[in-house]
This record gives sequence, structure tokens and C-alpha cells, in this order.
Amino acid sequence: MKWTKAVVFMGVIALIFFSCKRNPLKVNISDIEKEVEVVRFGEQLFNLEGKDTLETITELSNAYPDFFNLYTYRVIQVGGIGDDDFATMISLFLNDSLIKEVKLKTDSVFPNLRKLEKGLTKAFKYYSYHFPEKELPTIYTYISGFNQSVVTAENIIGISLDKYLGRDCKYYQQLQTTPQYKAKNMHKDKILSDVAFAWAITEFEHEDRATNLLGNMVEKGKLMYLVDAMLPDMEDSLKIGYTPQQLEWCQMNEPQMWTYLIEHELLYNSKRMNIIRYINPAPSTSGFPLDSPGRTGVWIGWQIVRQYMKKHPEITLPELMANYDFQQILNDSGYNPE
Repeated sequence: MKWTKAVVFMGVIALIFFSCKRNPLKVNISDIEKEVEVVRFGEQLFNLEGKDTLETITELSNAYPDFFNLYTYRVIQVGGIGDDDFATMISLFLNDSLIKEVKLKTDSVFPNLRKLEKGLTKAFKYYSYHFPEKELPTIYTYISGFNQSVVTAENIIGISLDKYLGRDCKYYQQLQTTPQYKAKNMHKDKILSDVAFAWAITEFEHEDRATNLLGNMVEKGKLMYLVDAMLPDMEDSLKIGYTPQQLEWCQMNEPQMWTYLIEHELLYNSKRMNIIRYINPAPSTSGFPLDSPGRTGVWIGWQIVRQYMKKHPEITLPELMANYDFQQILNDSGYNPE
């Protein structure tokens, strides 16, 4: 099988061509009044007067009880406010020299959150357009000590600003737990798509429904289509976290990838490792050329869902997200890249 090397200028031409097409997800949201609330939780925590006292910390806990527990238990992992050693543990975190240094760096990268708040507000207005009955989450920003980039819970989204300090941030070079293929997406322009995808997973993913590779591809493709709906103006490379060259590689090798999966009888394979190799983040896709990106199964699933929705404009976004017949989506999409 002959694979094609990506050429950057071709990607630019393709981007110009596709941008000229009307985007059906670019709907009118001017009448949407619902807005998300963005809470600068990290600022409040680090700027508390008497933050080393349990009494003051308790006031913050009472102000944001649901998120406070999520933050202390799951994000920075210092336990709960009722634990005997909680005051000591939270004080150690707040006064740690590295955390203080990271706080200064975060403040320099994010001197204010106006642009981010505007982007989040717009994204969730698009979400409300399609799902007017759903409650919007409250979004919290903070420093996590380089833990999860985005965490979610019922009606809650948390964003670790220290995970978006820039591709070349020295801390990411030093962290042994952060490979470089992940660090390339640790910049502030990636926050919106990470939030949209994380929220899509929280609201609509049902892992037990996808039992083979095809199911996982289409399931993730549906989630990416929801990202399309929430961020209709964002370029595809930023949505999925590819470089322009990686995106171009996928576009030029789409038929070869699809043929490979069919010829190797992988679409209906249920082995966990075969699913992981095409769905999970990685430097490249095992079995494909080294210049392929990771998550190519997600990218293909995304194209299947896009084609399905293009062929069936009568189907609403809620109807798509409620459809877990992955084979039917593939069949009705007519997907067959050439």
C-alpha cells in the first residue's frame, strides 16, 4: 500500500477551499440568553487573607462546596476539609516554592481571562442552541500542580491553567510524565476545544455501547462533531490537536487508512490494545507510517459522522448524539474515501 507524504501548501489550499463552503453549524445564536459562569477559583484561593487558617479555607469551601471537594480530592489530592491533616496539606500546596513559581508564570500567560471567557460563553451559546433544555456548567479555573488539563463533574468544568502555559514552557520539558507529543497541545489556544471535547464525553459518551474499533471510532467521531457544533469557527487542526502537516497527512491518506483497517479486519475487532492504538493519544499510529499522527481512528470516525450529517441534514444534533447504532451511522453515511 502506497502512503502519501503531506505537503504543507496543499493543506493551505484545502483549508481555503473548505472554508468557502457554507458551514451548517454556523447558526444564529444572537437570541441565546443563557451564559456560562466562569469562576477564577485559583485567584480566590491564592489571594485569601489568612489562607493558612482552616477558618478562611472553610469560607471558600462554603462558597463553592461542590467544586471545592472536586478540587481538593481529585485535582490536587490533599483530601477533604474534614480530614485531620487537611489544613497542613493545603498549606503545603499553597506555600510550595514550585507552585508559587508556577502561579507567577500562569499570571503572566493569563493576565486576564477576558478572551477565554468570551470564547467559553460563545461555545456554550452554540451548545444551548442545540440543547436548550440542558443546564450549563459552571467553569472554574485554577492551578493544579500539572494535574489533569480539564476535569468535569455534574454541571462543573475545571480548567488547569498551568497545563496551558505554552508548548515550550520549561516545566513541560522537565516533567517526565509529559511526553513532547502531548506538550505541543499545552497552549492557551487549545483550551476551548479541550473543554468542548471533555464536556461532550461527560454528557454523551457511553463506553459500554462501543464494543469494537468501529464503535469507538464513530463514538469519538460524534463527540468531535459536537466540538464542531460548539466551535464552528475553529480550524480542524486545533480541534483535534494536530499540526497542519499531520492534518494534511490524514486528508491525503484517508483512503489508505480506511483500506488498511478493512484489509486487516480491524473494524470489528474488540481487542482492547487494537482499539487503544487507533483511539488514544500517541506520537503516531502503530501500523501506519511514522509521520502519521496518533488518534487517526478518532479522525476517521469524525469524517464518517460529518459525512453522515451532510447526507442527512434533517437529523438534529440531539438525534445524532442519542444514536448509538454505530453500524447504521456508517452505512447511512456512504463513507468510502477514494
